[in-house]
Amino acid sequence: MLNVFKTTDHKLQAVPGNEIIKDAWVRMVNPSPDEIRTICITTGVPEDFIRAALDEEERSRIEVEDHCMLVLTNIPVMRGPDNYDTLPLAMILTPENLITVSLEETAVLPCPPDGSSISAQYHTSKRTRFLFQILYKNATMFLRYIHQINRQTDEIERHLRKSMNNAEVFQLLDMEKGLTYFTAALRTNGIVLDRLLRLRKSGNLKHLLPLFEEDEDILEDTIIENRQALEMVQMYSDILSGMMDAFTSVISNNLNQVMKFLASITILIAVPTMISSFWGMNVGVPYLSQPEGFWFVVGLSLLLTGITWLILWRKKMI
Repeated sequence: MLNVFKTTDHKLQAVPGNEIIKDAWVRMVNPSPDEIRTICITTGVPEDFIRAALDEEERSRIEVEDHCMLVLTNIPVMRGPDNYDTLPLAMILTPENLITVSLEETAVLPCPPDGSSISAQYHTSKRTRFLFQILYKNATMFLRYIHQINRQTDEIERHLRKSMNNAEVFQLLDMEKGLTYFTAALRTNGIVLDRLLRLRKSGNLKHLLPLFEEDEDILEDTIIENRQALEMVQMYSDILSGMMDAFTSVISNNLNQVMKFLASITILIAVPTMISSFWGMNVGVPYLSQPEGFWFVVGLSLLLTGITWLILWRKKMI
């Protein structure tokens, strides 16, 4: 899918016919070969720059050529209630346009896919600031998902205290895997941000990275947010790993408690069963022909069962 937007009257609006004009933002989501070819011919961007974002295994990096620069970063995505992953997002700066390429729709990008206009703090004519704002939004999205994982972990923890199945453990495993992806993505994103911080003063890139007064502040805020997200994801990853080990033992202990209780109940039931079996033998037994014999057997069963229960209770088996 290919959409072109431009800031007009302080709003980010769709360009009619998706015409590639100056100071426009070209938004590509899982583009077709024809769309890739059209953008390459129109803007002169190498096809490899666009296809870099279409490989799920691509890591964050920066590539610079004379007439364009590729900033490839990893963005967080949510696959399910407990399933998190990362995907590459390519941002290509040219002297006239900003091009973004992703495999899927993402909340990191500011504009809705239906082409409706929105009030824009994003100015497509200020390409460098636009790039830094997307990177900042990406860092805040990581933080949002990390806090969400933390809340889900607390909820799962409450269920695990009394759980005897593995469903919650598998949920924790999925979230731990997601945090591992986040850790790798935030590390490589941090390298990209640090390199952008160095490149911002390069005289050879002024035509690709024109800096306005507020741009450097946005980039520094992005670096701070990314570092905070990395620290938090490492901390939560360590906590989650320890929780999985602890709750595996908790589930096993809960199951042992149930088995101990059932064993005690079995012992208690066995006492009257054994006595009834003795008095049911086809041989002469006491009180065989006396009416009070039945009540004697019942009383004896209850007495011995009570003694057995007291012994088990004192040994904390019930």
